[in-house]
Amino acid sequence: MHPVGPADAAGDGMIVDLREQARAARIAVPSPPTALQRPALGTWTGRMCNEYRSASVFEALATQLADTLGEDHEAVTTVRDFADEERKHGVLCGAVVESLGGQARAEIADPPPFPLHADAHPLEGALRNLLSVSCLSETVAVSLIGAEREDMPDGPLKDLLTEIWADECGHAHAGWKLVAELLPDDDALKQRLGEYLAVALGHLEVHELAHLPEDAVWPEGANTWGLCSGLDARALFYETVEGVILPGLERMGLPANRAWAERRAP
Repeated sequence: MHPVGPADAAGDGMIVDLREQARAARIAVPSPPTALQRPALGTWTGRMCNEYRSASVFEALATQLADTLGEDHEAVTTVRDFADEERKHGVLCGAVVESLGGQARAEIADPPPFPLHADAHPLEGALRNLLSVSCLSETVAVSLIGAEREDMPDGPLKDLLTEIWADECGHAHAGWKLVAELLPDDDALKQRLGEYLAVALGHLEVHELAHLPEDAVWPEGANTWGLCSGLDARALFYETVEGVILPGLERMGLPANRAWAERRAP
């Protein structure tokens, strides 16, 4: 999860090492069959990295909001709290990795530089990032994680995923609310944000489909470890964009349907 800007290039890489914290938080996870051991470890290691790395996005967004709205604005504290929650999510996912017999340590690509959108007024730049982070990425996360937890049997793993899902709901809701509060009644600005959305939506589609492979098909019972059908998740992604995100943006006066029709990857 990261906002889209003109300089979206990853760095050389970084190490995420959460072994100590994750081992302290280990939970009781049933041992998967041999055929599912590797996929389960890969899924939860990927979640660990993605969740932990998302903290840097919220930290940068909080700094941008402080520069734009003032350090005392309530949103700044809220978004900084979101960064703490993402780090906690990383540890929780790492706990699952450790419980499955793996190690909560991985090398990942550095996140792309956080876009400050120097080509736009500070408020417009902040709105772009809020749209990308909360209205797009976090809203999709709410939908996908929610479906995964619904499919899981009751138990510690479902409880853990429910905790993460509840936080993600808060991230999405707060972002939508803040965009609605900050968005001025300015038709020219809304049209420019629509042009940005064409790029952000294109990037969202490419990013999500890359992480939802069509050949991810698992035997019955794989949902116990949070493994889901790639095809089902892809269908849910499009349902979320077309049934939740676009109508919500249109209600704000943003030309989201046109942006989706004209979407392009950056």
